[in-house]
Amino acid sequence: MGRELWGRYDHYEPSRPRPVKGGIKAKSARGKIGETWWSRRWIAVLESFNLGARLTRGRSYARAGQVMSLEIRTGVVKAEVQGSRPKPYRVTIQLAPLSITDWDKVIQAMASQAIFAAKLLAGEMPQNIEEAFQEAHVSLFPSRGRDLVTDCSCPDWSNPCKHIAAAYYLLAEEFDRDPFMIFRLRGKDKEELIAALRELWAGGDEGTPAAVPWPGADLAPEEPPPPLEDCLDRFWSAGEGLASFQADIGPPQVPEAVLKRLGPPPFGKDGEKALEALSRAYRAVTQEALRLAYGQ
Repeated sequence: MGRELWGRYDHYEPSRPRPVKGGIKAKSARGKIGETWWSRRWIAVLESFNLGARLTRGRSYARAGQVMSLEIRTGVVKAEVQGSRPKPYRVTIQLAPLSITDWDKVIQAMASQAIFAAKLLAGEMPQNIEEAFQEAHVSLFPSRGRDLVTDCSCPDWSNPCKHIAAAYYLLAEEFDRDPFMIFRLRGKDKEELIAALRELWAGGDEGTPAAVPWPGADLAPEEPPPPLEDCLDRFWSAGEGLASFQADIGPPQVPEAVLKRLGPPPFGKDGEKALEALSRAYRAVTQEALRLAYGQ
């Protein structure tokens, strides 16, 4: 029976869902679902759409393990949720992928900020990554309720129903586990994103100049320095700028960012082993620098 016919009825007798063995249970037993800022952002966006009490019931379904499967593809999420009937309900959640042109703009914006590129290439989600999407005039998360097109095979007329809501909450925990799943939902796999960022930073395939300059690369001195023969008497003095200079030695924000940005070297038989050896060397250099600076 379709939703149109069921929509004539305003009331359903309360029913208990059938218990599920091996269902996907939310990690959070109480309180809010989602540990990271991006998963909580996902939940906050959904709750801002005033979806009603079914979000609360969906959270209970998610914690009870009623969701039997959850699969994230490009632009769509497929789930099976066990309700009160013998056959699980089929849930579909659609969020339109960004166009190729929009993704190109977003990746350019990501690469233009060194910390964005470094963190993403290290497998981390920058705190303010949404700025890159705003610069491209698109949104990473749904910005209004109609951005999400949802369907469930259950007879409940309300949309989202509690089965869809349960999938929403488990999606948040999937984003906790792998933030790149958000990008996949929007049309870009992790491998594609990393490859595009590396190409921009490396300068293309044929030795062309990098599409994104290093921070400060376009800055020129206000005036040319004087000739060396005119300043031999003060050549070894620190000068005003160096006299007030202070170095703050500490671990980098993104460990081994250069190695992670460039990926395994193309030479040799096993690039991954070479990358791991270089990583160990980088860590040893960092530890020795901290020891010399602070006695750590």
